[in-house]
Amino acid sequence: MKLKHLLLISLLSIFISCGNDDTPAPTPTEEAMYFPPMTGTTWETKTPESLGWNTANIAALNTYLSDKHTKGFIVLHNGKIVIEEYYNGHNATLPWYWASAGKTLTSTVTGIAEQEGFLNSNNKVSDYIGTGWTSAPLAKENLITCKNLLSMNSGLDDTLGDDVSPANLQYVADAGTRWAYHNVYVKLQDVVAQATGQTWNTYFNTKLRDKIGMTGTWIQDGDLSVYWSTPRSMARFGLLALAKGNWNGTQIVNAAYLNSATTTSQSINQAYGYLWWLNGKTSYHLPQTQFQFSGTLIPSAPADMYCALGKNDQKIYVVPSKKLVIIRMGDVADGVNFALSDFDETLWEKISAVIN
Repeated sequence: MKLKHLLLISLLSIFISCGNDDTPAPTPTEEAMYFPPMTGTTWETKTPESLGWNTANIAALNTYLSDKHTKGFIVLHNGKIVIEEYYNGHNATLPWYWASAGKTLTSTVTGIAEQEGFLNSNNKVSDYIGTGWTSAPLAKENLITCKNLLSMNSGLDDTLGDDVSPANLQYVADAGTRWAYHNVYVKLQDVVAQATGQTWNTYFNTKLRDKIGMTGTWIQDGDLSVYWSTPRSMARFGLLALAKGNWNGTQIVNAAYLNSATTTSQSINQAYGYLWWLNGKTSYHLPQTQFQFSGTLIPSAPADMYCALGKNDQKIYVVPSKKLVIIRMGDVADGVNFALSDFDETLWEKISAVIN
């Protein structure tokens, strides 16, 4: 009898568990992020319709981009191309300049050099390139760290132009106490070169460009070193940022550094990380002014967006919540600008009308 009771109890337990299964139904497998091949022109696509986008508004977006002197415009969703358009005589193989959107390349390579143990961003710049790289008093120069250059709060005078010779790098305030958009960030390229024992171009190419299949080169333009590439190469870099520094299973720059780079880096300009602009903050500063503006950087764009903004409306927008990378290359949309412009807000109104 004892055995029969045990069998009945076991059968009853099975019946009850089958009839009252509270286990949630399996969710559909999330689409893996796509990475294009390292060489060639193959790049998988998906349609706006498959994402439920409002395709009726794409024509207005294209018209606006063309009218505003755009050269190339690409939208990636989870790595795949949804929209890719070229205007005003441009095409997929022609390079264009990144302007200050390329600052994010310098930020990323600085992070790579740090993770490889060549430098510490908390160390003073003079530890790597020697003293006398500014005309500031030595005690003030030695306050300036690599992180100050990443955060744009070196305290050096931003009104003297792009020349970064010592005579033109003059003291205005102690490092960390004043935010100003300044070409002095380029000294990080000298830091990386000295710390690694390689030229900036060699280290950049081997550690970042070639690792993600980018093309392009740094070209000297007066006092500026400006990166030129195709729109797709710019999109590859944006995809690396969206993927938290990982390229198809290989960690190019560690996620913790990239997270710091896309988080407010100092207490003065909430909308600035390590050479990245940040949306969704309560205030922001702009180049060539010490005025603090209330509100978010681009109100019509998602709050979690971070972006690379270059002179004359070169743009990389990264939106983690929507798995989007959007790039725009071209001539200036309206008036000359150094980063943010009215074009950003109107463009995002047009983009939102499509993706929402």
